[in-house]
Amino acid sequence: MPQVPTSSVPFGLRSLVGGVVTAILLAGFFGPVAIVKAEPEPTKEIDPAAGPAQPGDTGRMEPVIILDIAAINSGDTAWMLASTALVLMMTGPGLALFYAGLVRRKNVLSSLMQSFICMAAMSVLWALLGYSLAFSTGNPYVGGFDFVMLRGVGAAPCEYAATIPHTLWMAFQMMFAIITPALICGASAERMKFSAMLIFSSTWLLLVYCPLAHMVWGKGGLFNAFLGGTIPALDFAGGTVVHISSGVSALVAALMLGKRQGYGIKPMTPHSVVLSVIGASLLWVGWFGFNGGSALAANGLAAHALITTHFAAAAAALGWVAAECIRGGKPTVLGVVSGAVVGLVVVTPAAGFTTPIYAMLMGLIGGVVCFWSATSLKHICGYDDSLDAFGVHGVGGVIGSVLTGVFAVSSVNPAAAQALTGSETGAIGLLWGNSAQLVNQIKATALTVVFAAVATYVILKIIDRLIGLRVSREEEFRGLDLSQHGEAGYNFDEL
Repeated sequence: MPQVPTSSVPFGLRSLVGGVVTAILLAGFFGPVAIVKAEPEPTKEIDPAAGPAQPGDTGRMEPVIILDIAAINSGDTAWMLASTALVLMMTGPGLALFYAGLVRRKNVLSSLMQSFICMAAMSVLWALLGYSLAFSTGNPYVGGFDFVMLRGVGAAPCEYAATIPHTLWMAFQMMFAIITPALICGASAERMKFSAMLIFSSTWLLLVYCPLAHMVWGKGGLFNAFLGGTIPALDFAGGTVVHISSGVSALVAALMLGKRQGYGIKPMTPHSVVLSVIGASLLWVGWFGFNGGSALAANGLAAHALITTHFAAAAAALGWVAAECIRGGKPTVLGVVSGAVVGLVVVTPAAGFTTPIYAMLMGLIGGVVCFWSATSLKHICGYDDSLDAFGVHGVGGVIGSVLTGVFAVSSVNPAAAQALTGSETGAIGLLWGNSAQLVNQIKATALTVVFAAVATYVILKIIDRLIGLRVSREEEFRGLDLSQHGEAGYNFDEL
């Protein structure tokens, strides 16, 4: 295999890889740090079956750690294992194929690579530091360092999920951390350096995603409606954490990178709608784990979330297609799959709080509004959101987060009603007279928008100063497949 000159590898990429390798080596040097439970300390007993101490021993027998795993439910564990796999499938192959079909042929591998590298890089960062920043005890804005390098993450349940292993809860949340930075790549497609994309995604995960995950789902987080949040907002599976944050960040990235060469002058049509349909179909299926798995148990709430998810996607697909036809065009395949994804986005924060009929209404509203945002709004404002990451996830996430405060129903989730009102039958949606919850949803949405936008701008600005964000004009013309990866997605040599 030919040697690659050191100078040909981007400095930023070398630094990132070197840092990750160093951290892994340090972890190995200091020995295994994952234990069964952090607090309280595991019970230690002397094993009566152990043999006598060997010469040179201190006279003390090796302690036996008694695992506190009685509370683990096999059904819940099985469902969460399946849900974790489904959510990973949403990134690869789901999002990877959806985005890859939307770009031009010369950038198909680059698009696939962006999703796939997120599966690798975000997983390592999540284990080393990300999970701790998101879910260990800290302040209202970010977690601490209790779970660094997965210290204290073992087989016993944790306070976030009482019937499954802590390791499984950590892995399930990791899949959300993987797909969220990958969503942003849709706005910067076809013109961003691979090294800049990788450094940005890694930094964004730690500085934006992890704090937001802590604010919404972490103990004592600012928006946590169940564990002591100051602004208790409802977000069942990531309307703010995943979709608003990624969508707003995508818009900032698109504005800072500028338009693609020839944008608005020459056609930039998807090179394979077939791939996008396959990807969107996988996203629809995977979303059952995304939302249904957020119930954290194989129970009625998981089934309910699955149903609301499905109906919202169906209604949004119809809404998008209807808007296309009313506008005077034809119902397109790309339109129907985009509408379905919008419905999945919109219902994400409400899946476990609203009814199937209200979920359909939310999806229908989202389908129509996001069609407008991905077509008319983009052209009015003049930004180049390559694959409509903002138009779908940003706008759809805002719609879903706000409408959750309107359509939330206490009978669907009595635990939420108890946490918010002190009664399992208390009103938690605007339609039942609880305007305060709508205010909380708007506050959480607005703060998420501002935080994600400002943090993303700062991160991108620093990266641009260090290594640059955008490929050269010549590299963009050749395509990122060849200029960034030295490969082509399709081989036409025989032709």
